[in-house]
Amino acid sequence: GTEYALASISAPLPVELKSFTAEISDNIVILKWQTETEVDNYGFDIERRSENTGSQTWKKIGFIEGNGNSNSPKLYSFVDGNVDLGKYYYHLKQIDTDGSFTYSEIIEVYLGSPTKFELSQNYPNPFNPSTIIKYSIPEERLVTLKVFNAIGEEIISLVNEVKQPGVYKTEFNVSNIPSGIYFYRLQAGSFVETKKMILLR
Repeated sequence: GTEYALASISAPLPVELKSFTAEISDNIVILKWQTETEVDNYGFDIERRSENTGSQTWKKIGFIEGNGNSNSPKLYSFVDGNVDLGKYYYHLKQIDTDGSFTYSEIIEVYLGSPTKFELSQNYPNPFNPSTIIKYSIPEERLVTLKVFNAIGEEIISLVNEVKQPGVYKTEFNVSNIPSGIYFYRLQAGSFVETKKMILLR
């Protein structure tokens, strides 16, 4: 279920960018790139555009600090957990320490309809005060998503309804429970899966 997208870099950047790839895992996009050398590299803005909205506007979704000056290969990665089904485009805005910048090539990522029931790891994790839980439903089912504390007591029911096939995300926002380990359980028909998450205040 893992897919890859690779963009060859033809335009020169203030850093020598060797590769820029996107991996899809558990309906999360993982961007990875590698530099060969860097000169005055402040860092990278990660920008995304979604075909789902029909907008041509690029949106900054994160920043990764650069290594400044380096003559050895450096690896970078960024996780985009805020995606639904559809097509997305990504590029890097590489920024020098003097504020000048250059864009990388664009890579395209497509998230299709799910083929299996799946519960993803919450993101971010650990979290405070909120986190996103994503899950995939390939067939219409009654879906429940519940959160439990470490001794098995139910804290909250986040979802309890019939869902059509698709990828869904639910926010778990807490304000009155202590730090610690919690568990969230997805049940859809006969499918049941439980994962652990950590609240750090």
